[in-house]
Amino acid sequence: MKGKIKLLVLVMCYGALALAQDVVIYDKFSSEKTPPIPDYSLNSSWAALPFMKDKADTTAGTGTFKDLQNDALADVFFIHPTSFIQTPKDKYHWNCDISNFEVNKKTDEGAITYQASVFNSSSKIYAPRYRQAHYSSYTTKDTQSAKQAFDLAYSDVKKAFEYYLSQYNVGRPIIIASHSQGTNHAIRLLKEYFDNKPLSKQLVCAYIIGMPVFDTLYTNIKPCESATATGCYCSWQTFAKGYYPKKYKKPKKYSVCTNPLNWTTNANYISAKMNQGGTLRDFRKIIPELCDAQVKDGVLRINKPNIKGKIFLRVNNYHIGDYNLFYMNIRNNAELRVRIFNENFSNTIQK
Repeated sequence: MKGKIKLLVLVMCYGALALAQDVVIYDKFSSEKTPPIPDYSLNSSWAALPFMKDKADTTAGTGTFKDLQNDALADVFFIHPTSFIQTPKDKYHWNCDISNFEVNKKTDEGAITYQASVFNSSSKIYAPRYRQAHYSSYTTKDTQSAKQAFDLAYSDVKKAFEYYLSQYNVGRPIIIASHSQGTNHAIRLLKEYFDNKPLSKQLVCAYIIGMPVFDTLYTNIKPCESATATGCYCSWQTFAKGYYPKKYKKPKKYSVCTNPLNWTTNANYISAKMNQGGTLRDFRKIIPELCDAQVKDGVLRINKPNIKGKIFLRVNNYHIGDYNLFYMNIRNNAELRVRIFNENFSNTIQK
């Protein structure tokens, strides 16, 4: 039993989302009970900035890889997933105050370390803190309050992105990257600022992961169909083979799904030999050939990860590991796409 528990903890790569499912918010959303608006001119309003020491500077492994943000020829605007998951301890029930120490710690030691850092060899990393919606916004029957909470969260993401454009970007190539709730906001950001807009010329790629994305969303931004394509997006949600959640929605079967082992949306089975390495709880360890992958029914299917004691593993939903399981494939792919974008559009790049 002790081995089983240790293994399950190992797979929970950046937090205990399962703990949030019992939290219920009973009051209605109220604009009078929303946290202060973030000021993005302050470094404290960001989880990561390229000139600030933060968890996005962390490198996986034991010294093999380096943080190369100083010389990176692209930027990544990273929108982190939900870390506001437990019962609120203040008056802000639907959206989190960005000065909440406990939540920020979860964000930084979780998503910023295990996800945003994947881009520190290819891009300067900008990751705003935002008044994220509470996890229960996904499960509540009060859909109107949930919508208001998500809209408030997006208003911060939008404000942060506009500040980033005006103060930091100066025409550089951009990667949009996100996970889970962050992807909900990234989908809107791409539509508002990139799709059929001049800024699309600066889009290297969007890694919008962990939520359904449909190919009818955008006019000009298409799913990536190769490892070298630019100006496109990649998206996937990871589940065990043969597993269908109780709340599995039929439309999800029609969502775009990229296989990060071959960077196409086709249904070819790709063996674990193509997995260049993933990370679990111990970020110092990169595990080659961690898992296989195959696109099916609009999601990414994998067999049990190749880790010691996997016979005891009972995980079916690998949402938490969407980045971790394919860490090195994403890292190397971002480097490749930035290099190709730089070669093709070098006249638009400014250091």
